[in-house]
Order: sequence, then structure tokens, then C-alpha cells
Amino acid sequence: MNEISEADVIVVGGGLHGTSSALHLAKRGVKVIVLEADYVARHSSGVNAGGVRTLGRPLPEIPLALMSREIWHGMTDLLGEDGGFVPSGQLKIAETEAELETCRERVALLASHGFTHEKIIDRETVLELEPALARHVTGGIWVERDGYALPYRTTTAFRLAAQRLGVRFLEGTPVRRIEQRGERWFAQTPRGTFGAQKMLIASGAWSGELSKQAGEPVPVHPEGLMLMVTHRVAPFCRATLGATGRPLSFKQFDNGTVVIGGKLIGIAELANRHGEVDFMRLVKSAQTVTDLFPHLRHLGVNRAWAGVEAFTEDELPVISASRTASNLYYSFGYCGSGFQLGPGCGKLVSELMLDGEPSLSLDAFAIDRFHARATSAAADALPLVTH
Repeated sequence: MNEISEADVIVVGGGLHGTSSALHLAKRGVKVIVLEADYVARHSSGVNAGGVRTLGRPLPEIPLALMSREIWHGMTDLLGEDGGFVPSGQLKIAETEAELETCRERVALLASHGFTHEKIIDRETVLELEPALARHVTGGIWVERDGYALPYRTTTAFRLAAQRLGVRFLEGTPVRRIEQRGERWFAQTPRGTFGAQKMLIASGAWSGELSKQAGEPVPVHPEGLMLMVTHRVAPFCRATLGATGRPLSFKQFDNGTVVIGGKLIGIAELANRHGEVDFMRLVKSAQTVTDLFPHLRHLGVNRAWAGVEAFTEDELPVISASRTASNLYYSFGYCGSGFQLGPGCGKLVSELMLDGEPSLSLDAFAIDRFHARATSAAADALPLVTH
């Protein structure tokens, strides 16, 4: 154990963000150990719908998403393979005039901030793109350079590329405690203690417990994300689809199967590291699909599965240096939408850790933003005292 117990950086968590960060650190010549409690891509990195989506992002995430999308389009240059990336385009469907107006307001808001990647399209254009859609659609938002990829394959490709650069991965190695002694960080696990100059916490829904140990509690909670895959059906859908008025992520693979997701919330058991499928909620999602594609009403579901993801109270991730300790960094809380951001955020996190300043601002994702809001709210609640 001694020969692998020390490194320059310890990464806690072997999901896409942990493996991407490890790769980008290793490309800079850094010795990295990744400690993964289960196996690489077990939870949110393996059970998300695979959307490579800039569409519908919160404003603070858009610069990161656009930067990361360029990496997706050149993924083979980075990894030696593309992770199954298909630039299918993404379409967010409006089903009523009110929903279409919501789409127009969204695109206008983005334009006022200088973003032009989302385009309003009318009903006729929607049906030209996807002729099998139900006739009641009213229009939508189209992003041509978005698409989808295969989550497990992508995360594994990052792992293999990192390993080729010397990164060590230890699976089945949960981190129970972290502590700083002097300038070095130590991670205590059932397989021994690991030490490094710097540490990155990228362990998804389990990151909150570790940040609390560093004196930085975060209002983060776990959810069980679900996904289902149907039997094969003749080709009918090219784009990756979402809906304006209800949760949906929908795509058809080349083999004819249909993958249905879209932040489908199941049951999360954090202590047991277990996500469980809630079939009643899957029924509701299946109803959305058959509303939009009536010819699928008799299509059978082949399988469904679940994993655990971290959600923050403001629905933005934590991508930040610690505010209470030196040489400690965080990347977690992606609220079910972190897959597309993985390649870009890994690069930005490596810059934050090695250069002190990333090439794109991460200020909106600082870990102390919750404390600042709580302090401000408490001050606002104080009674006004007059003399």
C-alpha cells in the first residue's frame, strides 16, 4: 500500500467530474490518486440520460456549457475516442401557445446577455425536424450543436486516458474522513490512509459530508435519478428531445431503443449508497412520451435503473476552492445536469487547482455563497430598532 499512498493530488470520487479533473491534472504532469467508493461511473455519471446539452442552462452555467461543448466536438483529440457522442441537435418542445411564449421569453433573455445558441422555431419547422411528433405541438427551441453521448462509455474513456498518464484509480475505497495536517491533506479509508498536497472533493451526493468535515456545510440533498430503455422500434426520431411544460429527456439510439430520462426522481438511500427505481413515477414519464409520440403507446420497457445525485438549494453546482482551508477544492452538486459540463469543468478545476485562477470565472459556484445568503437573510430578519 505504501507505494500508492502518496500523491500530489487526491481526487475523491470516480464519476465524470472526478475522472475529467484527474485527466486534466495528469496532462499537467501531476501525480493523481482517485479514490472511488463503489466503481467508476456508478451513480449520476452512469445513470444520467447522456444529454450533451447547452439548451435550457441557468445563465451562470452557459459559458461553461458552451466551452465544454467545444471539447465534446473534439473529444477524439482528447481521449482517443468520442464517448459515443452524436451531434443530433436538441429540441425543446412547446405544446401550447403559453409554452411557446415562455420559450420566446427565454431566448430573448439569453440574447440580452449575448447568447445566441438557442433559436426559436415554429410548429412547421418542429414537424420538419421530427415528423413523428404529435400534431398539437406549437413550436420550440432548437440548438443545432447539442446532442448526446453514452455516459458510462464516456466516463470510462476519461478513466482510461487518465490511467495512460499514470493516474491510479482505487475502486471500493470509500473516504470516511478527511483532515489537513500542516499543508498536506489525508483521506482515511478502509484500505488505509492516503496523503497529498491537494485534495479535490468530487463525490457527488456524498460530498456534503466531507465538506462539513472541512467546516463548510452546504445545503445539498440526495435524489435518486432514474432512466429507462425501451425495446427496439423502427427509426422515428433523430434529435434529442425535451419538453417545456414537463420533465423529459428523450432520444432514439441507432439500434432502435429509446432512452427516456429527464431528471426522473426515484428513491435515494445515501447511507447504503443505493438508488431505487420508483415505477409509479416512470409511468408518468411514459405518459409524456406517448402524448408526444402516440404510435409508441404499446412499446415495452426493457429495463430501468437508478443512481444517486446531489442537488443544491439554488440548483447550481459547487465548483470552488475551499474558503476555510488551503489546498482543498470542490466539484459537486450538479443537480442532474452535470454530464455535459464534465469535460470542460475538469479542465477549469485543474486550472483552479494549479494556477489559482481558471480561464472562465467560477465565482457563481463558490462554496461560501450559501453562507453569504444565510447571513444576509438573517440580517434582513432582524427587527428595526429606533431610538
